[in-house]
Amino acid sequence: MKTLQISAGSHKYPVIIGEHAVSQLANYLEKQAGSFTKLLIITDENVATLHLPTLLQQLEAYQPSVFSAPGGEQAKTIETYYEAMTCALENSLDRKSIIIALGGGVIGDLAGFVAATYMRGIRFVQIPTTVLAHDSSVGGKTGINHPLGKNMIGAFHQPEAVFYDLSFLKSLPLTEVRSGFAEIVKHGLIGDPDLYEWLKTTIHDLGGITTYQYESMLSKGIGVKASIVNKDEKETGIRAFLNFGHTLGHAIEAEMGYGNITHGEAVMIGMLFALEASKSEAGLAFDVDSFRAWIEDLGYLPSIPSGLKQEDLIKRMKMDKKAVAGAMKFVLLKEVGEPCLKELSESRIKTLLDIFLNSKK
Repeated sequence: MKTLQISAGSHKYPVIIGEHAVSQLANYLEKQAGSFTKLLIITDENVATLHLPTLLQQLEAYQPSVFSAPGGEQAKTIETYYEAMTCALENSLDRKSIIIALGGGVIGDLAGFVAATYMRGIRFVQIPTTVLAHDSSVGGKTGINHPLGKNMIGAFHQPEAVFYDLSFLKSLPLTEVRSGFAEIVKHGLIGDPDLYEWLKTTIHDLGGITTYQYESMLSKGIGVKASIVNKDEKETGIRAFLNFGHTLGHAIEAEMGYGNITHGEAVMIGMLFALEASKSEAGLAFDVDSFRAWIEDLGYLPSIPSGLKQEDLIKRMKMDKKAVAGAMKFVLLKEVGEPCLKELSESRIKTLLDIFLNSKK
């Protein structure tokens, strides 16, 4: 069991990582005795079947209410957000109530946004159940999707604590492990060269990752994010580096339709493109072919999915949150562990996309 301390501006909170970490939740709530009134668990229909009974057993003394959202990206719609708000109101949550997010990154984003906006902000606790959620459960970004863009409606709202129970990861299908692992690779590439090298030399079967390996890689990945968030909580500067691979990745997600490709698999394609672009635009010396072969062996698609049009992807990228007045900004690498933000013209993006599409041939 490991405990990390996260600092985000003036807000500090613990991240407890380990098998059966959720068993420490009741003790945490006991220490809050008198400072909160009611609990609302926000989860989804898939996670509820797998893990809600375990959580309810831990929280039996508090008689929490439960809101169950649809599985997948459908949970991050205006309609589901409204239903969750209605549930909170019907159960008479007040400003001293606490929301508990039980699920992956989608549920963490939804529950966090509900907490950020209910009565102008109440407390919430994250209980991630996926590998991907190691990234989203820390840092305070919350939000929902709009058909024209991912996470375009949201707020910064830090959790009070994160309980990362690694036993929950045993139920994950391989595609979800693959999605989350991409974000761990991202953290290594932008902030921890030793982590990246360890991943590349050690992990060759995503279905065979041990609990010890999870604890180690997740702690280091969260550590990279925590270091950046501590310096730039509201993404006014270097926090944008955490979007490495996301500009193209989000465009791919949107064009394919949310849920038709996992977030991490889309981001991995975006990272591969960014690594290729970094060679010419940022002077990166990096064996992209070796990286491509490694991720392909792990089951990732090493190029933009067929059927997606270049002009449609560029249109989506112009709507990226880093874009200003339609100018596209990409997170690139000068070297592993040294990211930078570069503004690229539309014509240059087209050229780089052409190079990327041809590099797989």
